[in-house]
Amino acid sequence: MGKIATNNLNLWYDDFQALKNVNSVFEPNRITAIIGPSGCGKSTLLRVFNRMNDLIEGVKTEGKVLVDGMDILKPEADLVKLRKRVGMVFQRPNPFPLSVYENIVFGEKIHGESLRRDLLDEIVEISLKDVLLWDELKDKLNKPAMRLSLEQKQRLCIARLLAVKPNVLLMDEPCSTLDPQATARVEELMRELKNHYTIIIVTHNMQQAARVSDDTGFMLLGELIEFGKTEELFTAPKDKRTEDYITGRYG
Repeated sequence: MGKIATNNLNLWYDDFQALKNVNSVFEPNRITAIIGPSGCGKSTLLRVFNRMNDLIEGVKTEGKVLVDGMDILKPEADLVKLRKRVGMVFQRPNPFPLSVYENIVFGEKIHGESLRRDLLDEIVEISLKDVLLWDELKDKLNKPAMRLSLEQKQRLCIARLLAVKPNVLLMDEPCSTLDPQATARVEELMRELKNHYTIIIVTHNMQQAARVSDDTGFMLLGELIEFGKTEELFTAPKDKRTEDYITGRYG
């Protein structure tokens, strides 16, 4: 069944159909990249997994989206619990205008947790260690997060997600604002994190998809054209449209 699965998933923005009969299975503890030209539905598919599209007026969704076997599209789905289990990292780092410390514990507070200071301290340390930031920031926990470098901000946003113990990390172009060195460090972090999380990344960078992902899905005009192991998709694509895209004939 996989960690996440879609079954005949369709989505419309008013009269425009952005996703068309998407069937997919995302396996646990793997990195799956979603690639395709701009406007093909990559980010829309990603946002389905934590129902972020619900925030857009005129959205209609049909089909099934299963997270750990539970259909999250049902009206009775608890979106607060869902978004705690399925966290999202955006294209541009979005730390809150608070201290490094308060950014990390924000999720615990917003979800109604009332923890002792020593337990919060432990969460902050573990979360920053998980994203390899502890040594850099352990003496700067009260420093405004907005003063960090772009890479540090992106890692901090990932740490903020890890603090609430999600199962799945959604990453929408997480390296698009970073320089090559920072990108390499975030990619290495992703490889470390997949030991504990299921990661789905949307990227316009095919080289990044080839480097970091275990599985890849190619989307075109709202359809999931091909889905499989990354090495096989890039070296022996089964669909001519996939081959045309990865060889640069279009897109």
